[in-house]
Amino acid sequence: MNINRIKDLREDRDLYQKDVAKFLHIKQQQYSEYEIGKRLIPIDYLSRLADYYNVSIDYLLGKTDERKPYPKSKVGS
Repeated sequence: MNINRIKDLREDRDLYQKDVAKFLHIKQQQYSEYEIGKRLIPIDYLSRLADYYNVSIDYLLGKTDERKPYPKSKVGS
């Protein structure tokens, strides 16, 4: 995973680690460990961060440089 992406996105929005940690309902120390690569980010947090920053999970993971999230699927259509 490209751990710099979550830090860059946070800093681009002038947010502190504690701000994002609060959004995720975790402690700032835990979030800090995600940013430095000490801990792996659970998929549900990745999904929430992708929605928060309006980017795709693939972008957060470094699989693409395209920030735009994928269109939401319509279940039952």
